Amino acid sequence: MDTYSVDVVYQAISALFQGNNPKEQEKANKWLQDFQKSIYSWTIADELLHQKRDLHASYFAAQTMRNKIQNSFSELPPHTHESLRDSLITHIGQIDDQTDNVIVTQLSLAVADLALLMATWQEPINDLLVTLAPHPAAVWPLLEVLKVLPEEIGSRYLKLGANRREEVHKQLDASAECVLKFLCMCLQRDDLDQQRVWNAVLRTYSAWVVIHAIPDSHVYNNDITQLAFRLLSLPETAGKLHDNASECVCALLSCLTSRDAEAEVFAAVCMLETPYHLSVAHEDTDKTINYCRIFTSLCDAFFNDMMADPQKPHYSLKGLDLVLLGVGHFDYEVAEITFHLWYKLSEDLFQRKDDKLTLMFRPHIERLVSALYRHSQMESDHEGLIEENNNFYDFRRKVSDLIKDVAFIVGSGACFKQMFLILQAPDTTWESTEAALFIMQNVAKNILPDENEVIPKVVEAILNMSEQTHIAVWYTAILLLGELCDWIENHPESLEAVLNFLLYALQQKNGLAPAAAMALTSICSACRQKMVCHISGLVEIARSLDSFQINNDVAIGLLKGISLILTRLPREQLQPAMREIVGFQLQPLAQLVENSNASSVQKGERNDPVYWIDRACAIIRHTNPDVPDTVEHPTVAILNDAWQLISRVMDKYQSELRIMERTCRLIRYGIRMVRKQAVRLVEPLIKQMVVLYAVQHHSCFLYVGSILVDEFAKSSECIGGLLEMLQAFIEPTFSLLQMENGLKNNPDTVDDFFRLASRYLDCCPLQLLQSALITPIFQCALIACSLDHREANSSVIKFFVNLLVWGRPNSHSRHAECRPLVVELGIQHGAALVMNLIQASVFQLSYYMLADVGEVLNELKQVVGNERMEPFLAQALESLPKKNSGGYVTATQQQLDEFSSTVLRADTTKAVSQALKTFTRLFR
Repeated sequence: MDTYSVDVVYQAISALFQGNNPKEQEKANKWLQDFQKSIYSWTIADELLHQKRDLHASYFAAQTMRNKIQNSFSELPPHTHESLRDSLITHIGQIDDQTDNVIVTQLSLAVADLALLMATWQEPINDLLVTLAPHPAAVWPLLEVLKVLPEEIGSRYLKLGANRREEVHKQLDASAECVLKFLCMCLQRDDLDQQRVWNAVLRTYSAWVVIHAIPDSHVYNNDITQLAFRLLSLPETAGKLHDNASECVCALLSCLTSRDAEAEVFAAVCMLETPYHLSVAHEDTDKTINYCRIFTSLCDAFFNDMMADPQKPHYSLKGLDLVLLGVGHFDYEVAEITFHLWYKLSEDLFQRKDDKLTLMFRPHIERLVSALYRHSQMESDHEGLIEENNNFYDFRRKVSDLIKDVAFIVGSGACFKQMFLILQAPDTTWESTEAALFIMQNVAKNILPDENEVIPKVVEAILNMSEQTHIAVWYTAILLLGELCDWIENHPESLEAVLNFLLYALQQKNGLAPAAAMALTSICSACRQKMVCHISGLVEIARSLDSFQINNDVAIGLLKGISLILTRLPREQLQPAMREIVGFQLQPLAQLVENSNASSVQKGERNDPVYWIDRACAIIRHTNPDVPDTVEHPTVAILNDAWQLISRVMDKYQSELRIMERTCRLIRYGIRMVRKQAVRLVEPLIKQMVVLYAVQHHSCFLYVGSILVDEFAKSSECIGGLLEMLQAFIEPTFSLLQMENGLKNNPDTVDDFFRLASRYLDCCPLQLLQSALITPIFQCALIACSLDHREANSSVIKFFVNLLVWGRPNSHSRHAECRPLVVELGIQHGAALVMNLIQASVFQLSYYMLADVGEVLNELKQVVGNERMEPFLAQALESLPKKNSGGYVTATQQQLDEFSSTVLRADTTKAVSQALKTFTRLFR
């Protein structure tokens, strides 16, 4: 206790917030973090709050108290809970106008969290109202507590569990009328600051509405809802108050269930159209955004009604007209608020496939497209292209996605034609032309390739653009040509002119080259056979790649397109052309390996090996001719010749993870392409990977190992060597994972190692199960199954499933010998497996991972049978806490029994997974 005292803590707080020495501040910060974790921080924080020496100390104490309740409530014995509650309420009661808002918030959260965790506090809301409501100064913190309490119910830190949450909801429902009465009384009080109290009441009321605590009969017909609508109808309402009123109405709309109130609420929101127009006229964008959010929430609330019957359109359809007001606003940020609604509408219409319903919404989507066309226009005085990653560039990307989503409602052809008419209008400005081409670009892929009315005119106009045309128009027009690749494939007479146009643009130094390269890639992909006669020109493009003003990603895309054409060449032409293009990449790589210093690599530059490795990888990956297994693949000789260089790259840059990952990726695609014909590489590759992995622990070597197993483990002569590779990988892997936080710090290793183990189970299960390796791998998986990492956990769970599948009673006849080996493993380790999976599911894993865990439990049940599975489950469930630190029941015995019997009765993985998801909610 000597280490921690009130005075020492004060000194540390002072050193942190008022000191001038960064090292001392860092030291104080670390000391205070350790203090907050200690058991002594409860009493000292309480004392700091009583003393109120200064703002920093009071804030630190309030934050400490909140953090302790949230994360360390189990430290307190139950008999101290009441004194903690009384002390906190005392602190809340001492808050006055001088108390900083941050301290008020932290103390309010502390009280709210305590009320949720403390099972013996039966009526926290009523107690707080009785204790604090009569005192004017205490109204503010009371309103804050009442606001945050419903918000904290779903806190993932508190882990209340389904039973406690249900209990709390009942408490709040029972107290709702009292709270509503208190909030309405606050509005009538003349001893409080009106604006401040309105803001606080609206925020608190919204929080209670969101959790459906306010009875339906009271939601619309009360003073607070009426106040919110009144404030929104007045142009002079202050900004903050307008925001809170808007939040209140949106909360109301999100929870609208009463049919009686629906029409009234809808009419009240429609009355906000005039205030919306006033906000636009006054250029008050913040208020305009609020109205737009309300209109969009209105359509969300009435969405099912709108979609119900096209023969009898629902009155709520008018809500879309209000939303389109926002879409038509001059500021594109206002329009963007509505995008989620249009996505939702298009998804629903697409799923329903109801032509009459789609027709009903067509006028709205036509107006949407017209508005998006206007919003997509650049400023008339803009020079050059739009810079990537600025707000307008991001907005246009979102417009692009939305147009593609909704185009089917109006018809891509009709949309294309509508934009073409804009292009033909007299005196069309360059920015209008560019925006029309931009919209056309986003629907072009969906137009039938035999269209002969509009597209030929558009293509001809693009090919005949003058040098004086704005560069942005050129850029978008080039991208449009790329999107018309299917049409060009169907109209080969246009191909030559288009290629010449794109080659001209590719050679420009004004920013057009990337668009030309992307368009050329698309055309190569769509017109493969027709491009074969242009292969010599494409090889020259590959030779000259670095003379074009394009980045490496675009260059790689272009190489992909060229490789797709290589695939269509006759065999005698394919290999020389491919060797030449790959050589353009490997020669500079060889020079780097020979001459450069490994430490002088500049990421993304020409002295970066990845720059060339990725290019070579693109060529090998996409040159995929149809070659029978009996004929040598044209890539084999190229890979064999390149091996010495690849091996030297791995040696020289072995400590560089990024370079190793890309090199392994090249090897992976090479082996995948030529399959068993890569046999000459297997032995030297394994030897080098094993040596490098023991030193560097790069998990990409494990991944390549899994590719080798996949391709070669079905050949009996290779199995022995592949098992030796696994043996060599195991020791460094386990050493790494057994370090402190080894699993958490190395999820890629976990992912790739268990993917490797799964490949052995897929390809040579008997040999792995008969080896001494399976037990340590299984034991490692038992520990790793608790890792909360999407890919890593998925690989571990997949390993268990792939293993247990071989133990099914009806398992594959070709490996019937596997069943007794798997059954033995299940009997020996089943209890530990169920224990670890249940513990991980309840306390560690994310909710979405539980479906996979359910699959393992179901497979294990099939392997060992219900008579063994039942005690496994009983033991695992017995280990779970029956009560939480707050004293409430987490899971009743009936709920435990119900879960166990559901799992045992279930005959599908889905049923087990659903039972597991429901069960874990009791602890979360």
